[in-house]
Amino acid sequence: MTNEVIHSPIGKVPPNGNPLVSHRFGADPYVLVFKNRVYVFNTDDVLEYDEHGGIKDNSYSTINRISVLSSDDLVNWTDHGVIPVAGSEGIAKWATQSWAPAAVHKCIGGKDQFFLYFANNASSIGVLKSDNPTGPWVDPIGKPLITRDTAGVEGVVWLFDPAVLVDDDGQAYIYFGGGLREGQHEQPDTARVMRLGEDMISVTGEARIIPAPFMFEDSGIHKTEGIYYYTYCSNFYTGSRSDGSPPAGEIAYMTSDNPMGPWTYKGTILKNPGHFFGVSGNNHHAIFQFQNAWYIAYHAQTLSKAMGTSKGYRSTHINRINYDEDGFIKEVAADLKGVEQIKPLNPFIRTEAGTLAWSAGISVQMLQESVSLQTGASRMILTDIHHGDWIAVSGVDFGNGAASFSASMLNNGEGVGWIELHLDTVNGRLIGMLEVPITYGKWKTIATNISDASGIHDLYLLFKGASKQPLFQIESWQFKSSIS
Repeated sequence: MTNEVIHSPIGKVPPNGNPLVSHRFGADPYVLVFKNRVYVFNTDDVLEYDEHGGIKDNSYSTINRISVLSSDDLVNWTDHGVIPVAGSEGIAKWATQSWAPAAVHKCIGGKDQFFLYFANNASSIGVLKSDNPTGPWVDPIGKPLITRDTAGVEGVVWLFDPAVLVDDDGQAYIYFGGGLREGQHEQPDTARVMRLGEDMISVTGEARIIPAPFMFEDSGIHKTEGIYYYTYCSNFYTGSRSDGSPPAGEIAYMTSDNPMGPWTYKGTILKNPGHFFGVSGNNHHAIFQFQNAWYIAYHAQTLSKAMGTSKGYRSTHINRINYDEDGFIKEVAADLKGVEQIKPLNPFIRTEAGTLAWSAGISVQMLQESVSLQTGASRMILTDIHHGDWIAVSGVDFGNGAASFSASMLNNGEGVGWIELHLDTVNGRLIGMLEVPITYGKWKTIATNISDASGIHDLYLLFKGASKQPLFQIESWQFKSSIS
């Protein structure tokens, strides 16, 4: 066996739940709940480098993809890769950027339809359409949905940051806008709400002003107990503010009994990330309900800070939100702990290898189109695996026991590798070891026997091999119960 090397996690350390993942960045989160699963759509922050190989400040100018994560327990997250939204190779070739997505589901003509709204920098808002929350996506109109020529957008400085609500009667509304007009820091009047057409890919009527005090960006919308909550990020104006105004860079909210207003300002619910994590920046959020509880997704530069490069690269976090008896939202205490796992993971069904609670050293990438999986299943794979790397999933329920472990593997490396299976910590109780032979360009399902695995535990897959090169790739894994 090879020497004992175990790499340390960066940015997300067990048992913390925030940020959601540490193998990629993700900003401006928006949440879609569909069939007992949460899908988080993110602006795809990627490190930018200067001519000397140094990391530059995030310019946002090259972001033309949206990343997607999903979970049914809010702790273990499956990476679905990225959607190539804009640019010459993108779905919406008219657009140059894709920022701040908003995803929503609506049943039209008895068929589930999914819509993904995005900002083309701050100049227009586009929409993609799909039959599945993870795609494939198409550009149904071949042009922006909302432009400077749209009725009612006069005075909007930044035409971006969409949020969408499909009301109980099926009517949908889109909220957007931001920016400051000269000398109008306290009441910039740059937020808007507008009706969407029945088809969700058109707008009707005229956009209305949302009079959000100290508005800056980041529209959000949700409804509970008949109350509509419009949420947004306040601006960073450093001058005096009247009593009751939102402080700089906080998530504020207004309420109404109508999705188009009028609106009443209520207060703030989430301080700037700098208050909690020691690294400030813009504040962007989405509020959603899942399994009868309410949550807020937001971004912070915790991963980039842990990497030693806090230069505008953001990661998504989730915490609980609560309401008082009068419908006011209680202030959120953001932290790295995150939220409780709401159900155990079932190891006896196929689990995509890109499903992670914690990890060290790996990447999740789309399988090259030239390679065909024999399983015909997910095209996302765990890759860039080196000796000492590992992944872990939280709260795995082995029931009365597991008899065997199998994984769909590809090993084009220089030699045999291994996966050690440990419980509760990366060097915890060893329940099995899978030897991974060279597979010579073919995906193979490889299995090994398991012992002493029952009840609920965190599961760690520790990767080992003799080579300093990448060892192997994994598409999925699964246990077999000891109960026949």
